[in-house]
Amino acid sequence: QVQLAESGGGLVQAGGSLRLSCAASGRTLSSRGTCWFRQAPGKEREFVVAIYWSSGSTYYADSVKGRFTISRDNAKNTVYLQMNSLKPEDTAVYYCAATRLGIEPGTSATRYDYWGQGTQVTVSS
Repeated sequence: QVQLAESGGGLVQAGGSLRLSCAASGRTLSSRGTCWFRQAPGKEREFVVAIYWSSGSTYYADSVKGRFTISRDNAKNTVYLQMNSLKPEDTAVYYCAATRLGIEPGTSATRYDYWGQGTQVTVSS
C-alpha cells in the first residue's frame, strides 16, 4: 500500500504562488506514475499534471501550462507542485495520486489506485 499526504495549500492572492507537497509512505513512488488532480466546489475532479516514472516526462492540462510545474524527489519519496501566477479559477482541493507499481500515468482518475486526502487552495481576486 502507498499512503499519500498532501500539504502546502492555503489562501493566496491572485498572481501569487504556492508549493504543494505530496509525501508518500509505505512504498516508493519512484516506479509509479504520479499526478495532481483538483476539484472545485460543484465540479468534477479535474486532471492537472502528471509525471512519468520512467522518463520524468511531464504532461500538463492546458489550463495550467506555463504556470504550474511538477517535480519529484525520489530520495524523499515526494512529489511537488509549484503553482505560480495563480488565478481565482485555480481555487480547488488539490489531490495527488499514484498508480500501481510500473504503471505510467494518464489523465483519467481511474488510472490511479492511491490518493491523498487533498489540500485546499484558495485564490482570492
